[in-house]
Order: sequence, then structure tokens, then C-alpha cells
Amino acid sequence: MDFRTTVERAQRLKQLHAEYKPLVLPTVWDAWSARTAADAGFPALTVGSHPLADSRGAADQEGQTFEEVLAAVRPIIAAVDVPVSVDLESGYGQEPADLVAGLTEAGGVGLNIEDTVHSDGGRMRSTQEHANYIAGLRAAADKAGIPVWVNGRTDLFLHAEDASSVLGEAIERLRALEQAGADSVYPVGIQDNDELLAAVTGAVAIPVNSTAHPVKHDLERFRRLGVGRITYGPRLQIAMTNAMKDVLGPWAQ
Repeated sequence: MDFRTTVERAQRLKQLHAEYKPLVLPTVWDAWSARTAADAGFPALTVGSHPLADSRGAADQEGQTFEEVLAAVRPIIAAVDVPVSVDLESGYGQEPADLVAGLTEAGGVGLNIEDTVHSDGGRMRSTQEHANYIAGLRAAADKAGIPVWVNGRTDLFLHAEDASSVLGEAIERLRALEQAGADSVYPVGIQDNDELLAAVTGAVAIPVNSTAHPVKHDLERFRRLGVGRITYGPRLQIAMTNAMKDVLGPWAQ
């Protein structure tokens, strides 16, 4: 994809986050699912690491190399005329500048980056370390002249035995990511907890991303709780897997 088109799509993605409350980004995994979601009327998409890995027979949590991921997302991005963000897990051991360069060369205009470092035994980055990585991504995108949308994810709630016990720490981390240049923040694992979602959305000035299930969850509830951005993670693919089994079941011998 040429530079001008990439910049235009990045600008469009930023505009969409301002226009939609919340912006729903269906999580796709191949050209077919991307085209289907775009044809359904969605103005932007995200590629999820888990469904992408499943579609390729690989493992999630960086079971593919960065180069393999880029090779997989290029035809997805080329298949649609809408902005596409890509879940880049914890960065595949790449420096921020290399991550941004690879993403934008493939035509991606947004990224999701988490603080569980799969290439280093699954440890979690400290608040400052994660903020520094986000700042590096922001600086690299600015230098490239492409307003890449940076979605800063934390797995603090996901790893905690009691999610409410880490609320203060999570808010501190999300605020640090905001100050480092994240365009949105993504506290994973609290999509079913109204109290925690409301606390998080009230603590930062940028959009908060929540995971949603396309069948079991309600868009209006997320809007009421102040969520600014919604992605499906692997849940759209799971819902379609279940639907496919229902369709095929009567034909099984």
C-alpha cells in the first residue's frame, strides 16, 4: 500500500474514534472475514492475534514470528478499503520503531500492544517499562509521519485472582500509558464487570477498549458505561465456529 493511502486510513481511524461512541471494530482473521465485516457496514476493523493464529494452525501468545504475522495481515488489509488495526501482542521482541515500520509497510494503521511479554517467559512489564514502550511507538509513528492509533493494553485484571484488588494499580498504569502517548487503553478481563468498567472509563481521558461477545453482550450497555472502543478478541470467531457446527451437525455421519 502506498504511503498516502496509509496516512489517509490512519487519519480516518482517528476520526472514527471521535465520531463513534463507542467505535466497534470487528476482530477478523483473514480476507474473507474482513470483507464480510466491511460489507456489513463497519468502517474499520482489527485483526486479532488469537483468531489469526487459529486460522493459520499456530499458537496464540506469539506462536508466530513478526514476519509471519505481517505476511498474514497484508492480504487482509489489501482486501478492504477501510482502516485496519493489528493486534501485535507484546511486540514479538521488536524495537518500537521496527514494529511501526513493519506494520505501516503492510498498510496497518493501528496496533494493540500488551504488557505480558510472551518472548520473555510471560512476565509482565512494569508500569514504566510498558509506558516507555508505548512512548517509543508514538515517537516512531510521529517520525514516520503516520498517525498510527496505539491501543495500550494491560493484563493486570486478567492475571489477578480478584480483579477489584488491582483497580488502583490498573488505573495508575492506564494513566501512564495515556501520558506516554497511547490513543486508547485496553484493560482486558473486566467486560462483564460494570463497576470496574465504569471506574476505568472515568479515570482516563482517552477511549477505553473493552472486549465484547457479538451475541451475548449488548452495545448500549457498553455505551452507558462510557466505553469508547469495542473489539471482539477471539469471540467472533468462536461464535462463528459454534454456528458452523450447528449448520453442519445434521450432515455428520
